[in-house]
Amino acid sequence: MDKDQKSIEAEADFPWHLGVFDAHCHPTDTISSMDVIPTMKVRALVIMASRAQDQEIVAKFADAYGVRSLAMSDLLEVGATSVVPSFGWHPWFSYQIYDDSLVLPTDSPNGSSKLDHYKSVIVPSPDDPEFLSGLPNPRSLSAYIAETRSYLVKYPFALVGEIGIDRTFRIPQPDAPSASHSEGLTPGGRDGKRLTPYRVDMDHQKKIFKAQLNLAGELSRPVSVHGVGAHGTLFEVLRESWQGYERPILSRRARKRASAAQSHVNSDENESEKEELDTDKKKPFPPRICLHSYSGPQATLKQYLHPSIPSTIFFSFSSLVNLAAPSSSASRPVSTKAIDVIKAVPDDRILVESDLHCAGERMEGLLEHVVKVVCQTKNWPLEKGVRQLASNWVHFVAGQAESIHAE
Repeated sequence: MDKDQKSIEAEADFPWHLGVFDAHCHPTDTISSMDVIPTMKVRALVIMASRAQDQEIVAKFADAYGVRSLAMSDLLEVGATSVVPSFGWHPWFSYQIYDDSLVLPTDSPNGSSKLDHYKSVIVPSPDDPEFLSGLPNPRSLSAYIAETRSYLVKYPFALVGEIGIDRTFRIPQPDAPSASHSEGLTPGGRDGKRLTPYRVDMDHQKKIFKAQLNLAGELSRPVSVHGVGAHGTLFEVLRESWQGYERPILSRRARKRASAAQSHVNSDENESEKEELDTDKKKPFPPRICLHSYSGPQATLKQYLHPSIPSTIFFSFSSLVNLAAPSSSASRPVSTKAIDVIKAVPDDRILVESDLHCAGERMEGLLEHVVKVVCQTKNWPLEKGVRQLASNWVHFVAGQAESIHAE
């Protein structure tokens, strides 16, 4: 263990009381951990949906523990951990959706149509009868979007996610009809299944991703985005969504004039008013985007931070994906790539997450670890860093409208 890592692990009492927030996690994968949530030290969890089996479960978590206000003072006063639901279809499972704009309403994918659908969106095109027969009947994109829209309307603080693009993921063997889930895991996930040689066609992934970005824009909801092995493609899809809505780039002289004219107005109030105006009209892109467990290179940050981009982009980091997660026996050195990226992310655009499938002490341990790494990397005193990360979380989830309350 190197000196810096030792100092991270040996940090004094962790200031949970200041408010620590998880920007991305999956405790719905382990339903048995649901009852632990209100006893946790973290203030709020953004809980992701990813596939057919967990959309309703996320809603149940929100019904039980859903956040009632996104004002920081209210979040800190609540005596139990709150939940912010997020509804989305993960790229790993995008092959289970078919684009019904390409077929007649009567031509739903079952029987031969089901096989045709899977052969068209899985690469290489599968010819294994056992594999194909084990796949579920796909659902239509329009039905999924309609269902998600209804969830977003019902839960006014809900996000869209987890959505995105993944070039490297391989489809696991489908569940056997008699598959057991006695461990309390939600069906339909990877669950240690053997991986097949098949992947999801990139054009199909982009189509499902774009539809969800459009929905988030329509309802002015932030999104949590998965991007693996396709950083260039991911950015291109996002750029297409906001094309034609770019912010004008003022000259230095024009910026000085605008700054002088607005010098009597608080800059945070300016941004708040600007975001409120931006939500007056429906747009095909989300107002705020979190690139979760961001694994892109430092050089890629510049394109996401360009002042013409009309969405506010956040970058989230996790111990599980970006850092060497702490273990009970030893700690490995923190990734130097992650450190370089964290240093380069603006202070007000960084988030932390657990990305864990189970609520409880391990989730909190992972959050504590990544918060300490971020604070040390940014040269923030721990308490200052916790406050900054909390403020960033509220900005991502709620925008600048911190005083809004659920009905």
